Amino acid sequence: MKNPVTNTEYFDIQRKIVANMTSQSWHDVPHVSYLYEADASDLLTVLRLGNAERPKDRRVSVNTLALKLIAEGLKAAPAMNAHIRFNRDLVRGEIDTLQRVDISMPMKLPNGKMMTVTVPDCGNRSLDGLADYVKNVRRRALNTDLNEAMYEVSLRDSLKEVRRGHLLTAIKRLIGSKFGKHRVKNLHGEDRKRYYAIPKTERLTADDLEQGSVTVSNLGSVCRDPHGTPGLIEIVPPQVCAIAVGALCEKPVVRTDAGGKKRIDVGTVLPLSICFDHRALDFGDIVPFISRLDELFASPETLLEWMGETKDATEVA
Repeated sequence: MKNPVTNTEYFDIQRKIVANMTSQSWHDVPHVSYLYEADASDLLTVLRLGNAERPKDRRVSVNTLALKLIAEGLKAAPAMNAHIRFNRDLVRGEIDTLQRVDISMPMKLPNGKMMTVTVPDCGNRSLDGLADYVKNVRRRALNTDLNEAMYEVSLRDSLKEVRRGHLLTAIKRLIGSKFGKHRVKNLHGEDRKRYYAIPKTERLTADDLEQGSVTVSNLGSVCRDPHGTPGLIEIVPPQVCAIAVGALCEKPVVRTDAGGKKRIDVGTVLPLSICFDHRALDFGDIVPFISRLDELFASPETLLEWMGETKDATEVA
């Protein structure tokens, strides 16, 4: 007996974009994953001490700290902060190492939908600068029509396909978004005029959703269950790296006392799943990233220096 269907929901523009990007990722990219588990106990102690000196609305979150740590790691491993172009038929490839660490960060919106925004120049932002930028993005998201913003991104991507000579791909996308039951329902008439009358500084635009140099997905902020950790996350072409941050969890850790004697303690571990494109990177290219994180977790006092910074190289949008 056929199982009856209770509901059919057609892909909206957000789900179309996610489905297209992830399908391309798993079709094109040979993924390699490495699970890095850091004993964050001392770092979190320093974070609590530093936050105790600050007003409640200026306290640094673990999410912000994770972004800063990853940005510092990427500065030490520039090969991970890159985009790839590869033609399998001709076996020709190019890798562009990017100057800025622009982190694409999936975030949950008030309506429950997910949107990936890009935080530019994370490597040169202080902890306060990162927190302020993300807070500003969340504020502007409240004034943003998700379908309209995503449609801008889709249109921009289609024009890129035309410039690359992929006219048929662009035409198929146009048909899929404009006709039939699967058409995208974006704004029209007076609704469209009112929406675009909102200044760009007060809503998210395609520029905010433009793909960054690397993706960092903080799964631990969505699911705080300490019994699991991300093992693999898709790499979105042309990026060559994606990092998933898991939830803080208590685990046995080996520590060495002043006398050189080792003991097993209960520590708070921050798991990171580091995924890279094997066409562009070998494991040796990831080692500088891991080494830099090892240094930072072993020197938690560095966090106080970051918390003391008051100026950024980049201004909050």
